[in-house]
Amino acid sequence: MAEVLRTGKVRTESKLTSTSGRQFGWRKRMSDNVAYALLVYTGLQIFVTIHALRDTGSTALPMFALIVLVAGIIPVCRRFERRWEEIGDDAAHDLSLKPAFRRDQMVLWILAVGLPFILTALFKGLLALA
Repeated sequence: MAEVLRTGKVRTESKLTSTSGRQFGWRKRMSDNVAYALLVYTGLQIFVTIHALRDTGSTALPMFALIVLVAGIIPVCRRFERRWEEIGDDAAHDLSLKPAFRRDQMVLWILAVGLPFILTALFKGLLALA
């Protein structure tokens, strides 16, 4: 029995399918989330770091830190993506994995949005001590 959800997708048994018949998988969804989270993280990190640069006279150290922080988040995000890439084809569309997907999605976005502010506050604290 098929059930049309508010999102325009159709639930058939344990698979999630669009009304056009195309299947939506957890692998693709996590990959999309990782890509957007990296964009948000990088944008926020640049924005927050630029504001921190105005408060200090030095530009080399914060710019280097910015490069390291952006490069450092990529392996973390890749770990989220790899976990979902490794699931089998049947599991990639299994609705019983939704809670695990939502948990990973939530952690990913908390990191992407929160980490730039936490790291900038940490650097500003270290600069204040020096």
